[in-house]
This record gives sequence, structure tokens and C-alpha cells, in this order.
Amino acid sequence: MRVLSGIQPTGRFHWGNYFGAIRQYIAMQGNEQSFYFIADLHALTTVREPDVLRKNIQDAALDLLALGLKPEQATLYRQSDVPEVTELTWLLMTITQMHLLEKCHAFKDKKARGIAADAGLFTYPVLMAADILAYDSTHVPVGADQIQHVEVTRDIAQRFNGLYGESLQLPEAWVLDDSAKVPGLDGEKMSKSYGNTISIFESPKRLRKLIMSIRTDSTPVEAPKNPDTCTVFELFRLFAEPEQLLALAERYRAGGMGYGEAKETLYQAALAHFTPAFERRAQLEATPDLVEDILREGAHRARAKAQEVVARVREACGLGAKPV
Repeated sequence: MRVLSGIQPTGRFHWGNYFGAIRQYIAMQGNEQSFYFIADLHALTTVREPDVLRKNIQDAALDLLALGLKPEQATLYRQSDVPEVTELTWLLMTITQMHLLEKCHAFKDKKARGIAADAGLFTYPVLMAADILAYDSTHVPVGADQIQHVEVTRDIAQRFNGLYGESLQLPEAWVLDDSAKVPGLDGEKMSKSYGNTISIFESPKRLRKLIMSIRTDSTPVEAPKNPDTCTVFELFRLFAEPEQLLALAERYRAGGMGYGEAKETLYQAALAHFTPAFERRAQLEATPDLVEDILREGAHRARAKAQEVVARVREACGLGAKPV
């Protein structure tokens, strides 16, 4: 089994990214067949400031390593450091049908909102397919709303194989457990586009301020409260052991506890959970050469596999061996 996933460096990772995906990626890394990349080429469709993109890429690497990604167990690399992926993108583009791209969510959503969709956004799914197919990936972890990405990849690979013979591995979608749904500060789904996120590596002072700003109702301190409809309680669920969750739920229902106290409980739980990652990140920041070495070594391993796949694809479609 070979697992592959990428994450875009479009801003700092937040609790939704961590509990919805990153934590599960890390749990899957127990073998050397895991490939995780920082999708900097994909980010170019939205991030147009070079200095911002460079900083985002560096932050993404630091954050992933600090949160527990281990380079000895998984391959971590920058997408743009594997040029074979862009070559494979063109080879796939030549056989990808327009109607397949026209039905993809990102393009349809932007078009429906009247936003100009450039060629990068339109062909984005082909680059994504190349990311997956370049490593003979067998499993791609995705949320339920991202299954289409893998379905499109399979469609493209099947069409190539139908034209040129069996050359590409068909991947399977590995649907992530979305039971840990993460609400934002306003109770809606946590998302950068909603401006309601809590970043993983907020300073303690900033973290406390954000948690204290979580929207709650106006139930008086002395009155019982419903934990099942409270954003603070829902977020506490992400960090708490079952007995801790039960104890706080009982306090909600008994009355006599204000939301400020519940928010303080959440703050302490979040701080305790992420403190080890904060400490690892500080150590990594102090050794930037080490982080760069990890990314370069990851790219070296990724390229070795991608070169093997691209050579196979070139041969299949009649281009022959790549010149040295």
C-alpha cells in the first residue's frame, strides 16, 4: 500500500486542518511508502505574492514536522521539486477530455460566482492526477467532499491505459473519518474563507483571546445549558478524554457555570495538547538547514519513483526514453 496526500501552503494550518486531516495523515505514516507533499504549484492559482508563498511553504514544512510527521517513516517534499510531475501533467493533458474538467467542483463553483477562472484552475485536476499517478499511489486520503478528485484521477488513468496499455496504477480514495467535525469561532465549519479559524500555532495570549471570542448564547450563568448545541463544548470534544467530556457536560446541565469558564477549560486543554508541537517547532526553527535537508532528501526519494513512472508512460505513448 502506498499512501499519497498533499496540502496547500495557502496560510497557516488551523484546528480544522489538523483534526480533519493532518492528524490522520500522521497516523498513516508507519511505513516508507507514504508520500506527503507541500502543494506549492497548486498554491500558485491563489497566492500571487512570491514572498508570501515562500514563507507559507517554510511554515507548512515546519508545522507538519512539528506536529509529528517523521521523515524516516514518510517522504515529505515540495511538489515543485519533482519536475517529472509537470511532465506527466502534460502527457495526461493530451488525453483528458474537456467535459471531465468542466464538471469539477472548483471550476464550477468559481464560474457560478462570476469569478474569472484561469487555465490553471481549469486544468488543476490534471496536475492533481499527476501528483497521484506519478508514484503509483494506491490510496489517497480525502474527506468525503473530495472523493471527486480521486474519481477524476481514475478516469484519466483509465483513459490513458485504454489508449496506450496498462501503464498507470488506479488509486483508491481512502475516506478520512470526518466524525471530528470542527466548528469555527462562529459555529460554522472552520474555514479560512469564513475567517473563523484558530491556527494551531497561535501564541498562548492570542489563542486565549480567540477562544474567549467564540460565539455563545445569552443563557445566564445560573441556568442549565445544553452542551450539544454549544460550539465551545464541541471544540472541547476534540481534545478531551471521555471522562473529561462527561464531567463538563454534567456541569453544563447542572447550571452555575458560565460560558467563560467553559472557554477557559477549552483553552487549557488546547494549550496542553499542542505544547509539545510548539516545543518541536521552536527546535526546528533554530535548525533551518535540517528542515531544508529533509525536504531535499524527500524530493530525491520522490523523484526516483516519479522518474520510473514517467519513463514507463513515455515509452507507452511513443516518446521513448528521456534524454540524459
